[in-house]
Amino acid sequence: MTDLTANLDRLAPLLRQFRESGVGNHIAGQRSQATSGTHFTNTSPVDETEICAVARSGEDEIDAAARAAKAAFPDWRNLEGASRKAVLHQIADAIEARADDIAVLESWDTGQPIRFMAKAALRGAENFRFFADRAPAARDGHALPSPTLMNVTTRVPIGPVGVITPWNTPFMLSTWKIAPALAAGCTVVHKPAEFSPLTASLLVEICEAAGLPPGVLNVVQGLGEEAGRALTEHPDIRAIAFVGESKTGSAIMRQGADTLKRVHFELGGKNPVLVFDDADLDRALDAAIFMIYSLNGERCTSSSRLLVQSSIADDFLAKLTARVENLKVGHPLDPATEIGPLIHATHLSKVAGYFDTARREGAAIAAGGTVPEGPGHYVAPTLFTKATNDMAIARDEIFGPVLTAIPFDTEEDAIRIANDTAYGLTAYVWTNDLTRALRVTDRIEAGMIWVNSENVRHLPTPFGGVKASGIGRDGGDWSFEFYMEQKHIGFATGPHKIPKLGQG
Repeated sequence: MTDLTANLDRLAPLLRQFRESGVGNHIAGQRSQATSGTHFTNTSPVDETEICAVARSGEDEIDAAARAAKAAFPDWRNLEGASRKAVLHQIADAIEARADDIAVLESWDTGQPIRFMAKAALRGAENFRFFADRAPAARDGHALPSPTLMNVTTRVPIGPVGVITPWNTPFMLSTWKIAPALAAGCTVVHKPAEFSPLTASLLVEICEAAGLPPGVLNVVQGLGEEAGRALTEHPDIRAIAFVGESKTGSAIMRQGADTLKRVHFELGGKNPVLVFDDADLDRALDAAIFMIYSLNGERCTSSSRLLVQSSIADDFLAKLTARVENLKVGHPLDPATEIGPLIHATHLSKVAGYFDTARREGAAIAAGGTVPEGPGHYVAPTLFTKATNDMAIARDEIFGPVLTAIPFDTEEDAIRIANDTAYGLTAYVWTNDLTRALRVTDRIEAGMIWVNSENVRHLPTPFGGVKASGIGRDGGDWSFEFYMEQKHIGFATGPHKIPKLGQG
């Protein structure tokens, strides 16, 4: 990834391919279009030009994909774990070989800067390798002897599952869900987000070329209210793994209720970063900026609320403002770009709408708060100050490069403000007082908390939130808990006494 020109040159043939063929479905090893013949148009957020036509699928295509996954399930389930491991490692090798293609394609499709997408593609390969290595032991259980029985447990794959992924970093997040499902022995129907459909099509082709049997992974393109709903309601789909908005998660839970689907939700967040006056303030500043302005702020784990202790607030916010004003907004395929365009015009309108909301509520716009002229869905990286936690800018998930700063006086104030939200995905605490760190992390309502660090993922650890931020955990063995069923078997170790009925 040397420069913008080189990246555009790499992108060009990929775009030609998609323009000529469009983006269709991939079911039972075969590419196909929607049976209705209908499509929708996918455009780039960079310059609003058309990328390609995308199949607008519905119940028929979901039914075909679910039946394909069901038919492929017995052989994939019965394949030895070591063999599944080998296939998944071959997929990881193939992803690494195509990492540059994946990165430029995803940058053009989503507007995410190439500096982040290059790493996202490689993280996708890492996800496959991590779960590949766990595949041989996925079904291992426990021996739990009792006085009369040798009790043993094992795990078995739950069956065909549905995976619905979002438009932000779609390739990496798809692998984060699909890799453990395949390692567990499940088959998959994947419905990618309609705003970023390209790399899902690329992933299934990579997987099958690397040796994944047809029907084990199927991709159906379409709109959430059509293809997505059909997937969540389909009786052959045993579970739904979803990443996206909390409101959509609620809808999926209702749609899956009649078929008693197991659900795993990674939903929204309004995550606080707490900066105490005894912290390493330079490092805290770096981390706070990275966790809200990287990936265009379009990430569920972004630290979108900055809670900074009043005694240091003025100096900290002055340095923060200067850094925000210096962020480089530009073409996402330019390696120097730090902020690219937002995913879609509707999302740009939502994010920019909070600028007037902030003014109306009495907050100050210390940096940004504007929409540049010209093509593309760009917004200036923005910092709100003089805010309180009851303002919409502090309560709503804006999901853009927008940070709301709120001062606090005491540790109790910081904890109260941090928890005063419908969400509970992540939190970040900056302090050099170990006992304070222990107290604060114990009381903050969040599924994941980092102390003196930005979000640094370690794949064996549990990933997920509380409250409106989700249900369940990903990562390590937690992923297998979702994609597999526990089974208990009790073997009598002798002629223990059995109660006798019906003898008068």
